[in-house]
Amino acid sequence: MRRTRHPRLCLAGVMTASALLAAPAAGAAEPTGDHLTDLVNPFIGTQNEGNTFPGAAMPFGMVQLSPDTGHSTGYDYSQNRIRGFSLVHLSGVGCRIGGDLPVLPTTGDVTQTDNAKYAAAFRHEDETASPGYYRVGLASGIGAELTASARTGVQRFAFPATDKANVLLNAGQSLHKKVSAKVEVLDDRTVRTAVTGHGFCRDTLPYTVYTITRFDRPFTAYGTWDGKAVTPGSRTGKDGAYVRFDATRDRTVTATTALSYVDANGAAVNLRVEGGRSFDAVRDAARRAWEERLGTVRVQGGGQTLRRTFYSSLYRSFLAPNTGSDADGRYRGWDLRVHRAQGFTYYQNWSLWDTYRTQCQLLALLAPQEARDMALSVLKVGEEGGWLPKWGYGTVETNIMTGDPVTPFLTTAYQQGLLKGHEEQAYRLLRRNADGVPPAGLPIAGREANAEYIANGFAPYVKGRPQTKLGDSDYHQGASVTLEYALSDAMLAQMARGLGHVADAERYAARSRNYRNVFDPSTGFFRARDASGAFAGPDDPALSVGFHEGTAWQYQWLVPQDLPGMIGLIGGERAANDRLDAFFAYDRLPADPERTAREAWVHGNAYAYYNAATYNPQNEPDLIAPYTYLSTGQPWKTTDVVHAALTLFTDSPTGMTGNDDLGTMSAWNVLSSIGLFPVQPGYGTWGLSTPVFDRVDLALDRRYWPGGRLTVTAPGTSATDRYVQSARTDGSPYGRTYLTTDALRSLHQLAFTVGPDPSEWGTSREAAPPVLK
Repeated sequence: MRRTRHPRLCLAGVMTASALLAAPAAGAAEPTGDHLTDLVNPFIGTQNEGNTFPGAAMPFGMVQLSPDTGHSTGYDYSQNRIRGFSLVHLSGVGCRIGGDLPVLPTTGDVTQTDNAKYAAAFRHEDETASPGYYRVGLASGIGAELTASARTGVQRFAFPATDKANVLLNAGQSLHKKVSAKVEVLDDRTVRTAVTGHGFCRDTLPYTVYTITRFDRPFTAYGTWDGKAVTPGSRTGKDGAYVRFDATRDRTVTATTALSYVDANGAAVNLRVEGGRSFDAVRDAARRAWEERLGTVRVQGGGQTLRRTFYSSLYRSFLAPNTGSDADGRYRGWDLRVHRAQGFTYYQNWSLWDTYRTQCQLLALLAPQEARDMALSVLKVGEEGGWLPKWGYGTVETNIMTGDPVTPFLTTAYQQGLLKGHEEQAYRLLRRNADGVPPAGLPIAGREANAEYIANGFAPYVKGRPQTKLGDSDYHQGASVTLEYALSDAMLAQMARGLGHVADAERYAARSRNYRNVFDPSTGFFRARDASGAFAGPDDPALSVGFHEGTAWQYQWLVPQDLPGMIGLIGGERAANDRLDAFFAYDRLPADPERTAREAWVHGNAYAYYNAATYNPQNEPDLIAPYTYLSTGQPWKTTDVVHAALTLFTDSPTGMTGNDDLGTMSAWNVLSSIGLFPVQPGYGTWGLSTPVFDRVDLALDRRYWPGGRLTVTAPGTSATDRYVQSARTDGSPYGRTYLTTDALRSLHQLAFTVGPDPSEWGTSREAAPPVLK
């Protein structure tokens, strides 16, 4: 893919602008092939609903400056017109959000105010992207470059010779639904906007994004527009503004835009603190930041394509959650009041139903200081917003997805030692969430079906039940909700026990076995139950009802707290292995893993969740499922399934499996490639499988990981030699198929010996991950 080269544009009239952008400024860092950033392809996942974005961002930055082509979430590689470069994007979400303040350079008179009509054509041959940098040559003859700091986006435009070089700032159009907008031309270099909107998968409460844009030279003219009416010389408008430059001699214009969710002053503070640098200086700083972040993992072995897909996934794993506090520490809380973060960075954007399974564990391992701040931010939401979040964007709750994902997210932070000094605060909030339902006046849904779950041992499936709050309803997905509540109860029980709350621990541990209450012995699968307790929907598990984005086949293994209990329900290890083999099409898998993954597992597009009896590697409910074989005495099959699923990640725009969901799928790729996976999300259990690299060196923060480093080796690992023959930890033989977080803390080396055939390693019952009691 095109990541780092600067192509000469062949479009008529474009050469001069292209040359201005292609020539590096003095001292600017150029790709040498020795940088990890050169292995990142930001275009992966930009086609077929991976919903990633190719634009510029810093690790966990507030700003993600990227082109929008007309797709609901921003950029689609199959489209060829850019409507603007906007400030906010979320990597891999399935619904529209962000896209605030699309900016586009044009020439000539300003006659259109709809960005779908003034959108500029482009070709992928004229497009380049790398971490912290994006560049494109437009068919209009204008070249555009993007880079970013944490809270600012910087755009540099190279115009053909004209005295009507315009920059359009469209405050009235975004990816979400606009409620209101305001634009002000403050002086001959500065434009300020405020955009209030709402949206995502359902309507949400409104939130406001404030921006201030400073240009590097004065305008020669300006104007604003309301609707379709353009008013030259006007300083205020409801929907947008244009500013004009004379580009007959000086052909480049640079604009720095600062963002704030607090107020206009917050945007001004962010501009003052992070603005004022040249485009090249900001780009080089972004590149260095990404080099440092990616450098926490060094791999050896594997082909160039494998390394590119790996580091591209690692890159996407560090894109979110996003900085929410301004440079002065202020942030707008979920009570819509302004607060100040003391001693930590406040983060926002919580795709918890997705990220609790993979990404939060990866960040705890590789970015524990940021992961701690993220956990503290969720506690702030719980204190200031009145309840812990479910799926939060900016300052509002969306209530998208179901279950109780915040519990394993926070218990993961507890188990990884990220909540020191805040354990009881976190426990108090989690206990309230686990035992109650948010008041009617709060927009947060929490465990919506908790009263019935606690009284009867299951969440009822009530089709068509009227919703009292925006978003998804737990009552519409009673079967999967019961499984997810039970999983969360198991993880909270472990935290309660660790903190000495013995009675609570026993109570939650007992509730963690509520998964048994939705097991139908007549079908041998989990099944929704209605309010009367009767099993609901078709008895065919592939056609089941009440499972969110999946079927009974795909949810059957979501009992990581007690897989032996689940295995017992379906008839023991032999029956479980037979069912796992059918689920993964194992009769075909070893002979042709890639073809099996694409033909037997992938059932359609990223949203094909239902009517299937096999593994769906494109969505979250199945992410842990390949590791079930670790508990059935056949760990080599985990390697077979995981390595087959890894072939779905490729170095192309279609190379993402499903939506990335703020780094969830990317983190699955990273962890599974290393051979270390969180098989009990919310607890400190890491399942083991064969790495895809000969050697992986992890640089760990000694404040949280006293060992300071971890090296995972598997010399000679390949598509043929992929089975673990033996394992050693710091030189000592190791026969279990998992490691605990406590064991990892001081471990320096995990060494696998691999071979072409399965072995007896990890096949005993004692080798399997533990039951959480």
